[in-house]
Amino acid sequence: MPALNVEFSERELEDLRAIAKERGTSMKALVREAAAADIARHRALQEGAEAFRRFFAAHAEEFAAAFPDDEPSARHAGRVG
Repeated sequence: MPALNVEFSERELEDLRAIAKERGTSMKALVREAAAADIARHRALQEGAEAFRRFFAAHAEEFAAAFPDDEPSARHAGRVG
């Protein structure tokens, strides 16, 4: 299995040791779980953003009608190119 060496400050290592001890786990497991949780969070945010983009695209005309002042043509109407 691939591995990754990560450097921590002394303070960070102390904190990791304390947290691992409190949870009854190893530092390696603690760091791996934290990374896995962040990966899952990142994927969920990406999926949510994509779902929003699809929803917005499917309802673009409705949004344009409901918020005409927010349309690009309305925002740039007063500008001289």
